[in-house]
Amino acid sequence: MEDNLTMSKKYEPSKVEEGRYEKWLEKDLFRPNEKGTEPYSIVIPPPNVTGKLHLGHAWDTTLQDIIIRQKRMQGYDTLWLPGMDHAGIATQAKVEEKLAQQNISRHDLGREKFLDKVWEWKEDYAEEIRKQWAKVGISVDYSRERFTLDEGLNKAVNKVFVDLYNKGLIYRGEYIINWDPKAQTALSDIEVEHKEVNGAFYHIQYPLADGEGGVEIATTRPETMLGDTAVAVHPEDERYQHLIGKKVLLPILNRELEVIADDYVDREFGTGVVKITPAHDPNDFDIGQRHNLEQVNVMHDDASMNSLAGPYEGMDRFEARKALVKDLKEQGYLIKIEEMQHSVGHSERTGVVVEPRLSTQWFVKMTPLAENALKNQKTENKVHFAPERFEKTFTTWMENVHDWVISRQLWWGHRIPAWYHNETGEVYVGEHAPEDKENWTQDTDVLDTWFSSALWPFSTMGWPDENSEDYKKYFPTSTLVTGYDIIFFWVSRMIFQSLEFTGESPFKNVLIHGLIRDEQGRKMSKSLGNGIDPMEVIDQYGADALRWFLSNGSAPGQDVRFSYEKMDAAWNFINKIWNASRYVIMNLGEFKLEDSDLSGEKSIADKWILARLNEVVGQVTELFEKFEFGEAGRQLYKFIWDDYCDWYIEMSKEILMQGTEQQKNTTKSVLVHVLDQTLRLLHPIMPFVTEEIWEHIPHEGESIVLASYPQVREEFEDSKAINNMEMLIALIKSVRSIRLEANRPLSKEVDILIKAKGQEEKDFLVQNRSFLERFCNPADLQIDTELTIPDEVKSAVVSGAEIYLPLAGLVDIGEEIQRLEKEKEKWEKEIDRVEKKLANEKFVQNAPDNIVEEERQKGVDYRERFNAVTKQIEKLKSINEG
Repeated sequence: MEDNLTMSKKYEPSKVEEGRYEKWLEKDLFRPNEKGTEPYSIVIPPPNVTGKLHLGHAWDTTLQDIIIRQKRMQGYDTLWLPGMDHAGIATQAKVEEKLAQQNISRHDLGREKFLDKVWEWKEDYAEEIRKQWAKVGISVDYSRERFTLDEGLNKAVNKVFVDLYNKGLIYRGEYIINWDPKAQTALSDIEVEHKEVNGAFYHIQYPLADGEGGVEIATTRPETMLGDTAVAVHPEDERYQHLIGKKVLLPILNRELEVIADDYVDREFGTGVVKITPAHDPNDFDIGQRHNLEQVNVMHDDASMNSLAGPYEGMDRFEARKALVKDLKEQGYLIKIEEMQHSVGHSERTGVVVEPRLSTQWFVKMTPLAENALKNQKTENKVHFAPERFEKTFTTWMENVHDWVISRQLWWGHRIPAWYHNETGEVYVGEHAPEDKENWTQDTDVLDTWFSSALWPFSTMGWPDENSEDYKKYFPTSTLVTGYDIIFFWVSRMIFQSLEFTGESPFKNVLIHGLIRDEQGRKMSKSLGNGIDPMEVIDQYGADALRWFLSNGSAPGQDVRFSYEKMDAAWNFINKIWNASRYVIMNLGEFKLEDSDLSGEKSIADKWILARLNEVVGQVTELFEKFEFGEAGRQLYKFIWDDYCDWYIEMSKEILMQGTEQQKNTTKSVLVHVLDQTLRLLHPIMPFVTEEIWEHIPHEGESIVLASYPQVREEFEDSKAINNMEMLIALIKSVRSIRLEANRPLSKEVDILIKAKGQEEKDFLVQNRSFLERFCNPADLQIDTELTIPDEVKSAVVSGAEIYLPLAGLVDIGEEIQRLEKEKEKWEKEIDRVEKKLANEKFVQNAPDNIVEEERQKGVDYRERFNAVTKQIEKLKSINEG
């Protein structure tokens, strides 16, 4: 134990937190205990090496740290594995932007030198992320840190690709994909963000080749008409039966297009005639496959028009649209422009409008993998979602999943393990290059970032080496913590890949949290300028205050609103704990750990606070198991602020001033024990300040990080002490309330009459008269089961007693009757609520016996209070009338 005097008078988070994390790392406190106890493992959702961590990351890691710190204290063999994601498109885009400032492109450098630049970027940002992790205080095992592009993960990725290919679950083919013209790469469906934008339906006349009229089509992307290879009508649409098989002319280019019939066409939508552009629309592609239509791609990779676009070659797609519409109008083909708002896909990474286009890509066949994942959710091996409603989100997506395009036209990422023979074009897929590799050329594409991230829970543990100690011990992992926005991107993919390759769910639980929003409920974004840097918040308030706010901000699955007012409240709470701890430490004197004695005679306050501690330990432990950290925080806050600081500490002053040496020692023992146990309960949420305070009180062990987590102790259970203390506190509060109403401050003595419900209550109140005298300042205090009550009194009813303050000349009997009538109404409602609850058969049959009995006791208590108030009203009314 350190010198008590070294604990600062003022709580200064920067001083408390400075150097603390480094000490934990030096002592190696975050590694698994390797004692053969039950394992508990978490893998961190790897942040992208593209920049600084945001508040969402701070929330995510705080929740994980809370879980792992508690489990570590509970004796589990805990592993929290850290790591980062290479984030293919995002990272490559950032590095290319940086090079562009020097007028250098990746093509100027070549693949190898460009990748050297990206690795340099990665090292810089990885170090920055570690500094931020340290500042938040996360207790990860850095000796096991992984990166989604490291050698071990590359081995796992190649094995998974090759195995899926050999099973027929990976294939290469031409299909309409989402194309990012800026990054010049394919995107999966969930990397496309749909936004409402102002657009238009362009109605265009396609003349019949025989000159006998024409057909009207409508499109939102007129530039793609240059790639039309047919127009289609419904086979049963009587309006167009005569046109099927005829030819129309494509305006501007004058290419002949056949009129085909297909059930896909909706007769009720628009004119019932649609243009078919197989290379630029997924539905048109399917129709083209059915009718063996030519596929005409009219755009380059950067979405500029190519030679097949005729006079618009070289134009940007949107410039071409303007020029084409102008020409259509001038040549008489444009019927009308119908302005409208519609949903348009944008690249999540670069923000540009996505272009659906025909491309040769690698795909994962999703149906069998999704079916396996859905089937698993009906077994004991299922993944448990918290909150449960997010399982529906998962299953709905899996039931409607499309094949996953996994190739990306990038240089930064896992190179696809496929080679093409230089002469024959034969495809070879393998974990290693072909032996005569000089005759083969490797695919230049890389894999979607999520392909490697999907393997994260088991690839980081050493898989595919199934003899890896970590894999055998810590996989499947225990809990995954992540936001609801990546259930599709990541959670779903980890589940189906893990089931396919390990036969296990990747984690037992998934805790889903929401998004952090600003005070107005808006999503934080660069465009709104409402982002909050968590590092700046820590500089101002400390990591513990930020962690307290983040853990208490909302229920699982809900969004949370950040506000500086809430940060002020968090800091104030820690300051309250700090000041209470200083009081305890200053009053210990020469008290040492071996002096602690909790078995001796205790005051009612001692018994009560130990019994309340028991309750809180039980509640918090149970709430942590349910991941309800907000509710656990509320229970802790109430116990620490109200019970321990405002009541027990104040009552301890009476004993420490007036008690015997034995009583003083017992109270010191209780003060220290409750503070110690409370610090342990708080430690997972606010690790820095709890360690600082813990070092200043008598304790065993080198760090609170490894201290045992509190457990309910049977010998401290004392419902009688809780009930008696609640009566005592209610009495004191009622007296103070009456004094306030009557403008009688505590400094002025007043007579107090307490009518106890029975002999037991009377004996208790008489025994604890000193507390009533200290906190109520009576001139004359009478406690009995029967008392003569003066006419002019202010009164209150608590469980077990009635309180009367004779305040002659200060009581307006009419006002007092009105106040008591409101009190009576309150108890009437409570009685009605309890009676309805107890009349509900489902509640009585299903609720635990102790809860039902608790409700019955409440009913008895409320009835007694109702009767007492009614009696007082009747008495005052008779005085008023007399």
